Amino acid sequence: MPLIHRFYPLLRPLLFKLDAETAHHVTVKLLRAAHTLGMLGSQSDIRNPKSEIEAFGLKFPNPVGLAAGMDKSASAVDAWLACGFGHVEVGTLTPRPQPGNPTPRLFRLINHGAIINRMGFNNPGIQSAVKRLEKRSGTGIVGVNIGKNFDTPNENAVDDYLICLRAAYPVADYIVVNISSPNTKGLRDLQAEEPVRRLVGTLKEEQAKLQTQHGKRVPLLVKIAPDLDENQIAALARVFTEQAIDGVIATNTTISRAGVKDHPLAKETGGLSGAPLIQKSTEVLKAFRAQLPASMPIIGVGGIMNADDAKAKLQAGAALVQVYSGLVYRGPALIDEIRRIGAPRLPLV
Repeated sequence: MPLIHRFYPLLRPLLFKLDAETAHHVTVKLLRAAHTLGMLGSQSDIRNPKSEIEAFGLKFPNPVGLAAGMDKSASAVDAWLACGFGHVEVGTLTPRPQPGNPTPRLFRLINHGAIINRMGFNNPGIQSAVKRLEKRSGTGIVGVNIGKNFDTPNENAVDDYLICLRAAYPVADYIVVNISSPNTKGLRDLQAEEPVRRLVGTLKEEQAKLQTQHGKRVPLLVKIAPDLDENQIAALARVFTEQAIDGVIATNTTISRAGVKDHPLAKETGGLSGAPLIQKSTEVLKAFRAQLPASMPIIGVGGIMNADDAKAKLQAGAALVQVYSGLVYRGPALIDEIRRIGAPRLPLV
């Protein structure tokens, strides 16, 4: 077991004395330092034939990945992979750098094992992240999560996604179209049937062109919200099937405050993640699994705090899982716990 896995229980009380966003930056810096000093495992350590999963035409060494939002700038990819993740998703990245929403914008609801964030796609811009990914020393599966700048009108959103898709294509193992963050005004409107059909259709056409240009096929996924009703799920599933999207990520954070209404921070605007999201997110995953082709894998994310939560996602039809808030509260031990589950016993194509 890497030393950092043993040290996190000692570090957590100190990190939790800091405000959430400062603690996040400190954690990433410590992680990079630990990787440089050899305190993390090697990426070869995460490979176990019993845990390997094939999805999207890729071979994942284990079922657990790092969700987007933890490494928005792609600054510590090799270190995250050395912690034991089977894949790492960076971003969300936009065409132009942007600072995101005013601080404070990240809040821990410790008693509920939850986090509220209204970060607002703060990131250094797609080109900066691509340069970092070009200089990576290690290997491992890396997804790039892309979005639009906050001041780009929805009618022009496709232009932002095209810029990011073209830039990320040479360095990404898969690319995720984020239309589900609640922290960019109007972004979730792109999940409506006709807007998403136009957006996804254009991006799929560009994906085909880029495949010819670069001589490789990079899967294109869409990340959706948990705050969808039956009709919205049916409409999205219909579009994803028609457009032959390579996969779906279910889900992003929720705007609901069910389960945390008693907390003094519950009135903070932003997306809620962590333990209170597990049931809602998993129900949406299950609904999509029932309506999508078996050949279209789903990555389950939202509320995974332990191995049982990960199992629930896999049993609901996920091919892979991702963690974010659970990592904040549990540390790298959560990665080991989920890795021990092994590959899901589901028919994956």
